[in-house]
Amino acid sequence: MRWLALCAAGLWLLGALLLVALKWIDPPTTTVQIERRAEAWLHHRPYRKRYQFVPLGQIAPNLQHAFIAAEDARFYTHHGFDWQAIEIAAQEDMQGGRRLRGGSTLTQQLVKNLLLGTERSYLRKGVEFTLVPVAEFVLGKQRILELYLNVVELGPCIYGVEAASRAWYGRPASRLDRDQASRLAAILPQPLKRRPERMDRYSRIILTRMRQMGW
Repeated sequence: MRWLALCAAGLWLLGALLLVALKWIDPPTTTVQIERRAEAWLHHRPYRKRYQFVPLGQIAPNLQHAFIAAEDARFYTHHGFDWQAIEIAAQEDMQGGRRLRGGSTLTQQLVKNLLLGTERSYLRKGVEFTLVPVAEFVLGKQRILELYLNVVELGPCIYGVEAASRAWYGRPASRLDRDQASRLAAILPQPLKRRPERMDRYSRIILTRMRQMGW
């Protein structure tokens, strides 16, 4: 138990220092990207990473709005955790229902993507729980959104909306229309299995949410 506590404390300190640095520095890679490269190497698969960091001002408002509507509708009002979404997700799990999205906020997803990876464990969850408030305090909403949209996994070896826009639509993230933006957001939370052109039903749901939110 003492060893686990020391590990958790060390991970938290390292994560907190990295979050402070990320207020000004754009990340050259993430833990998820490193994981995917290692998986490709272990399974002797080709790996050609597509990742291009762009400022938030070069990401179409359609894209920003689509991802918020799809993944975290209360992004601008919560402080890192959306307890209402977590409660709904837990109830759906108990009832055996199919969820379109989980209860994780953009901030939680960013912390996992950047620092903790995809492994599920109580240690990782505990570190995530304590780092999310740090991210909210240090980074602020606009930088969290900018980082999230630039590092989110959106296909095999594809990270961030700029790389994804070019890979799926052959155009930069600044030029995606509402339909394209909603389809790109709709491939979450299964970006390695879903393709934007097949996401008719969920993209319509996202577009409806965007209109309801005034976008």
